[in-house]
Amino acid sequence: MITVLLVDDEPQILRAMSINLRARGYRVVTAADGTRALALTATEHPDLIVLDLGLPDIDGVEVIRRLRSWTPVPIVVLSGRRTGHDKVHALDAGADDYVTKPFGIEELLARMRAVTRRHGVREERPTVRIGRWEVDTAARTVRNAESEETRHLTKTEWHLLTMLVTRPGRLVAQRDLLTEVWGPTYVAETHYLRQYVGQLRRKLEDDPARPRHLLTEPGMGYRFQPEP
Repeated sequence: MITVLLVDDEPQILRAMSINLRARGYRVVTAADGTRALALTATEHPDLIVLDLGLPDIDGVEVIRRLRSWTPVPIVVLSGRRTGHDKVHALDAGADDYVTKPFGIEELLARMRAVTRRHGVREERPTVRIGRWEVDTAARTVRNAESEETRHLTKTEWHLLTMLVTRPGRLVAQRDLLTEVWGPTYVAETHYLRQYVGQLRRKLEDDPARPRHLLTEPGMGYRFQPEP
């Protein structure tokens, strides 16, 4: 399920858009100002942000600049500012698309789909095998296909595991993991990664002391090695 962060200081727009998006299968998080939007991006890790520029505390263009300093999350601007100057500023700051108010919901949805496709965001994430466990990151389930035994993972464990298994065979840098899972102020807290990867190994690896799938690249990051 794709998570969308809606940022707008007009309650009626937030309510109407939330209803429309949830009816189409999106998970929706809302913020009425820039400060809340920045905080929710760090904690909720949205797949897409729909952002108004006229916010009460921080101008939307500045919000985009701050987000782009630490996350590549796709951003679609939805604003009443209609001049070419405003559009150029938002796009130069790092927005991926710009829709002006008033808008048609179908056009906005089409723009959102186009942006998420370009960024490789998918509705369904793969089911992967880790030892004897089948891990479904979309449904957030871990089960043994033979015995029907299950494993419970915390929200943080799921987020960390999803970042690894959706990049099979690729090194994921410590900084990227810490920023995406805990936020940009935690980039030095590498002990968090050791702790949580250790927990995942104890839950999922057949031999946690000799992991075959959740691998450490010392001083660099972590890698998910799928079954051959």
